[in-house]
Amino acid sequence: MEQHILGTGDASLGTSAIGLGCMGLSQGYYGPPDDEKSLVLIDGALDAGVTLFDTSMSYGGGHNERLLGRALARRRDEAVVATKFGIVRDENGRRVDGKPEHVRGFCEASLQRLGTDVIDLYYLHRVDPDVPIGETVGAMAELVADGLVRRLGVSEVTPEQLAEACSVHPITAVQFEWSLLWREPERDVVPAARRLGVGLVPYSPLGRGFLGGALTEPDIAESQSRSVDPRLNGEHLAANTRQLEALRAAAAELGITVGQLALAWLLAQGPDVVPIPGTRSLDRVHENVAAAGVPLSDADLARLDELVPAEAWSGDRVSFAATQLARQS
Repeated sequence: MEQHILGTGDASLGTSAIGLGCMGLSQGYYGPPDDEKSLVLIDGALDAGVTLFDTSMSYGGGHNERLLGRALARRRDEAVVATKFGIVRDENGRRVDGKPEHVRGFCEASLQRLGTDVIDLYYLHRVDPDVPIGETVGAMAELVADGLVRRLGVSEVTPEQLAEACSVHPITAVQFEWSLLWREPERDVVPAARRLGVGLVPYSPLGRGFLGGALTEPDIAESQSRSVDPRLNGEHLAANTRQLEALRAAAAELGITVGQLALAWLLAQGPDVVPIPGTRSLDRVHENVAAAGVPLSDADLARLDELVPAEAWSGDRVSFAATQLARQS
C-alpha cells in the first residue's frame, strides 16, 4: 500500500496510508466481541498492507490492547502500534487522568497488555482539564528518553493545546474526527497541525459508518453511538442522506464505492493524512485498502466541493462528543 508520513524530522513516522481503528473489536458498537474473528481480521489486514493499528487502554477496559498483542505476537515487526492513555475505567466510573505521576504506570500497563517492549506511537487520549497539557507531555517525553515509546501523539486538542504540546516535545500525530460528514477541523486543527509539522490521523473517517452507504434507520436506532449522534437523526439525517446520495452518484461515475470515495477524499488532502477506519469485516478492510489506490484529480475534488459542500452537511457533533466522552469513547 502507498505509504504516508506522520510528523516531520526526527518525529516522523511512516505508515500505511490507511490504518485500522481497533476500538470496535472490543466495544459493543458492532455487537458482542468475537476474539477469534478479530484475530483473523487483524492478520488479514496485515496481509492487505495495513501497518498502523490504533488502540487504547480504555477500549474494552484493556481487552483491546490484549487482543492486538495476541494478533501481532508473530508479526510485531510488520506493525506500527499506536495506543492511547488518559481515559480511565475503574470502580469509580470513568474519568480523564493526565497527571504526570500516572503516565509511566499507564504506559507500563499498556506495554504488558500489548506484549511488546516499545510503543511506536503513544497518544494522550484526552486532555485532563485539571492538568496543563505541557505537564502531561513532559512526562510522556521521559518515556521516549527511556526507550519505552518511539513517538508521541495527542488526541482531540485545540490548536493552542497542540502548540503547547509541541513546545515541550515533538509531536508526531494529532488524532481527531474528520470526514466528509464532519469538516470543522479544516478551520482550525488541520492548519495548526500543518504549521507545527504534526501528522493528521482522522478517526471515524466514514462518519460512524454513514459514509459507507449501507446504514439503515434501524441500524442507527440500535447502535449505542449512532443513536445519540445528532447528525444521524431527525432532520439532520434527512439532509445528510441527500448529501450521501449525491456522493454515491459521484462514486458510481468513478467506478468505486461511496465509502472508498470518502476515504480517497481524505487521502487526497495530503500525504500527512492517515485515516483509521474501524470494521469487523475483512471484506471491508480490503475495500478500504483499495481506496488508497484511487487517484482523485483537482477537478474531481472541485466537483465534490460543488456536489457536497462542507456547509451542506447537517448537525453538530458537540453534544454527541460529550456523550461519548462520558461513556469513554
